Amino acid sequence: MIVDAIFFVDRTVKRVLTTFCAVLLLLMVVFTVYSVVMRYVFENPPVWGDLLTVLSNIWLVFFALALTVRDKDHIALDLIYSWLPLKMAVFIQQFWSLIIFGLGLIMIIYGLDAVSTMGGKYWEMWYFAWEDGGFVFKPNYMPKKYAIMIVPISGFLVSIAALASILEDFLKLKAGTYVQAKSVDGEIEITRKD
Repeated sequence: MIVDAIFFVDRTVKRVLTTFCAVLLLLMVVFTVYSVVMRYVFENPPVWGDLLTVLSNIWLVFFALALTVRDKDHIALDLIYSWLPLKMAVFIQQFWSLIIFGLGLIMIIYGLDAVSTMGGKYWEMWYFAWEDGGFVFKPNYMPKKYAIMIVPISGFLVSIAALASILEDFLKLKAGTYVQAKSVDGEIEITRKD
């Protein structure tokens, strides 16, 4: 029952992150097209267009990092794993998942430090702030720490994804259903069950 709840949360988080990535990609396209049209057709480019495109790209990459960790699509030595005995390959994969978990913790720790010490503001951006129990519109000068907040957020998501990956592999290994299936060049499937 608890395992089912964990995997339900896992699937839900994956869907939410995938949706965020899709929305951020769409926003990148919209901001770029709008900026280009305003610059070359109307000769009045927005000052915020390029910045929002870059920020959308950065946030997209950091959210996608958590998705690749969870799906085990990150850089790995899949071909070497297929040559090793299954238990050795599983051990090495879990070791790398622990390393990635540690990377996520480093992103959290130093990301929070960067957010708390980040100075400066984006002169071209307006923003909303929480004051007196509600959102208040603030003209110009969005703090730069808002943009860098993705680092600790992504670190948390990466750490959780690495732990979920380890838990999933452990449960499959314990149940005897672990199958190492990795694509070598996108077409050939290597499936082993020792």
